[in-house]
Amino acid sequence: MKKTLLVLALAATFAPALAQAEAGDWAVRLRAVDVAPNESSDLGKIANAAGVAVSPNAELTVDNNVIPELDISYYFTKNIAAELILALGTRHDVNIANNTGALGNQNLGSVNMLPPTLTAQWHFMPDQTFDPYVGAGVNYTHSFDHNLTASGVVPIRIDRNMFGFVAQAGFDINLKDGWLINADVKYVTMNTDVEAQLAPNTWTKIDDLDINPWVFGIGIGKKF
Repeated sequence: MKKTLLVLALAATFAPALAQAEAGDWAVRLRAVDVAPNESSDLGKIANAAGVAVSPNAELTVDNNVIPELDISYYFTKNIAAELILALGTRHDVNIANNTGALGNQNLGSVNMLPPTLTAQWHFMPDQTFDPYVGAGVNYTHSFDHNLTASGVVPIRIDRNMFGFVAQAGFDINLKDGWLINADVKYVTMNTDVEAQLAPNTWTKIDDLDINPWVFGIGIGKKF
């Protein structure tokens, strides 16, 4: 009972001056996000066909990374907003796993990816303390760090430019003076060819890697 009364008291305190969105408003959110790849790899099938000795179940794995993310939103109406998502480069280690072939299981190094994203959002309850939303959009990822090698001697590379789609869901908790608390999840489609330099000046495809990360975020924001 005491907890219920406390929640009602807090709601009453914040209700008179909520950060209600209006057409023409801007919002800036700063989140900490966990980029968690949901990868799918055909290394065993494609590399074997290219003459690379790996086991049929061999695959490439990509590890998680936590990074800061800055998001800028513009409200066309109080319900409809566009959000530009600007994250720092996210670095991920790439590994060969489930392999009993000659290369074994090994770390190939890391890649660094810059993934600006644009989504359109529908806010269900912009005039309330709790404002859930859904969104969809497009993603462009630029890979600007190529230091992958197999066994330290065979250069490996991924596509420098990748395009994909984004699905998004989250909520704002609107507070006083335009401030808000935000939680957000995105699913990003991200596909790349993986190639190895098996002969001088010759690159051979060894995998069709879907990275497809889930991006879980929580942070604070301000409406202007």
